[in-house]
Amino acid sequence: MSISHAPPDSHGPDISGISEFADPKSTDAESADIKSAEHALPELEPIVPASTRRTRVPRWLRRTSGPVLLLALWQVLSGTGVLTADVLASPGTIAQVAGDLVSDGSLTNAMGVSLQRVAVGLLLGTVVGTGLALVSGLFRIGEDLVDASVQMLRTVPFVGLIPLFIIWFGIGEAPKVAIITLGVSFPLYLNVYAGIRGVDSQLIEAGESLGLSRWGLVRHVVLPGALPGAMTGLRYSLGIAWLALVFAEQINADSGIGFLMVQARDFLRTDVIVVCLIVYAFLGLLADFIVRSLERLLLQWRPTFTGR
Repeated sequence: MSISHAPPDSHGPDISGISEFADPKSTDAESADIKSAEHALPELEPIVPASTRRTRVPRWLRRTSGPVLLLALWQVLSGTGVLTADVLASPGTIAQVAGDLVSDGSLTNAMGVSLQRVAVGLLLGTVVGTGLALVSGLFRIGEDLVDASVQMLRTVPFVGLIPLFIIWFGIGEAPKVAIITLGVSFPLYLNVYAGIRGVDSQLIEAGESLGLSRWGLVRHVVLPGALPGAMTGLRYSLGIAWLALVFAEQINADSGIGFLMVQARDFLRTDVIVVCLIVYAFLGLLADFIVRSLERLLLQWRPTFTGR
């Protein structure tokens, strides 16, 4: 009997012949069982940690929860006597006073006068600020002549010019409109000027290669590129316009929301003062909403991030 040895380079027994003795029927049955078991298993969903789950809360509820909680706290403090009526009237009292002012027509008339002053001042300030920005932004000689003077004047608080405006224009409507115009001009100038100078120079070169004239470049390249900055400046200007109106209507006013506030101050009526402040706030919010709607309409070509 002879004994055969495996070659030195072999790492294990030769089992190549084992497959000859395997039962093909049993092999097919086992594979079929495995496939059927795979199909029988349910599909598993990925496990999401509880910390990453977020409950969807309606946006209107999130936006109104803060003011509602503030009003509730205000009412509680007024009801418990922490806030007395001579310091700050309760929300219920303010709502009643607002209804009385609307019913007798004094609040609606005051709103009409104040809106007219803001509209005129905003229109004049938009013309002045945008015009100076175009001259300074489009022409180097315009920048040399205009920009330094505007930068110097904008550092002076426009409220500090009220005595000069009274001397120059008297105590009628002219100084009130002039204060609003001055306050509105600077934000528009800065944002329109920055928008013009922020236009990509490659866009200018592309327009020139397409044969656009100087006016064509301004119309089709520069002004659309500066429009986002102009809309931002308009929103800033609206906020300053209402702020300037508050100061302007303290100048010997005989009508307007500021006139109601001055009368209420003389008689220690905090409820009327708060009503006027709320009206200022809502008018400013309404104006900002109109500008934002106009911005979405005019800037549809520019995709922006809207938050998540």
